[in-house]
Amino acid sequence: MAVTVKSAREIDLMREAGKRLEYVHDRMQEMIKPGVSTWEIDKLGDKLIREQGCEPNFLNYNGFPASICVSVNEEVVHGIPSKHRILQDGDIVSLDCGLIYKGYHSDAARTHAVGKVKEEVLKLMEVTRQSFFEGIKKATDGAHLFEISNAIADYVEPYGYGIVQDLVGHGIGTKLHEDPQIPNFRQRRKGLKLRAGMTLAIEPMINLGGYEVEWLDDDWTVVASDGLPSAHYENTILVTEGEPEILTLGRWS
Repeated sequence: MAVTVKSAREIDLMREAGKRLEYVHDRMQEMIKPGVSTWEIDKLGDKLIREQGCEPNFLNYNGFPASICVSVNEEVVHGIPSKHRILQDGDIVSLDCGLIYKGYHSDAARTHAVGKVKEEVLKLMEVTRQSFFEGIKKATDGAHLFEISNAIADYVEPYGYGIVQDLVGHGIGTKLHEDPQIPNFRQRRKGLKLRAGMTLAIEPMINLGGYEVEWLDDDWTVVASDGLPSAHYENTILVTEGEPEILTLGRWS
């Protein structure tokens, strides 16, 4: 496993990639409402990425046909945007996307409520988001990778939710997916020792029901097998000697 430690110059470029991606997410969030198609969200995201002099890193990645993964309700990740998929009141929608700035990648995901959403689903979204923050408390120089995984699991498990196991977080840098793979579920091993300068994409994917998932016939869209809602929250982070720096979330909240 070759995990890259970024130089000061590379970190600056990744900071800028993260800042620009945060802007894209903020703007896409503004259009989340009933009656909007997932295709419209993708088109806006693609436009915003290119307006900033960047490239969408998801478009044509292993054949993916869009710039933004737009996943609705029981869709966990990799939902393909469509003019025929219209957001309805009560839906939740996960937007996962990234961009390339001067050869460096950023990657982030957010789950949003559409109109009035059931309280149990809002709670799922809240727990998924917070599990990210619980996990990255362990993302410090000298800690072990799977401390992140176990911290996420420690936070989520008491709620009885299903932590997706077929999909994991990853390293990121000059490639969208680099070593190491970062599970969100409990691990028995310690994993590699983290070093300041590593950049990671931490992304809990949490189901309201069981952890099992399956792929649809389009070979991309991953759905919760029991048909219950799923939430996704992701940021690109920088490991430091102190608390980690979230490159795709300049305004911590």
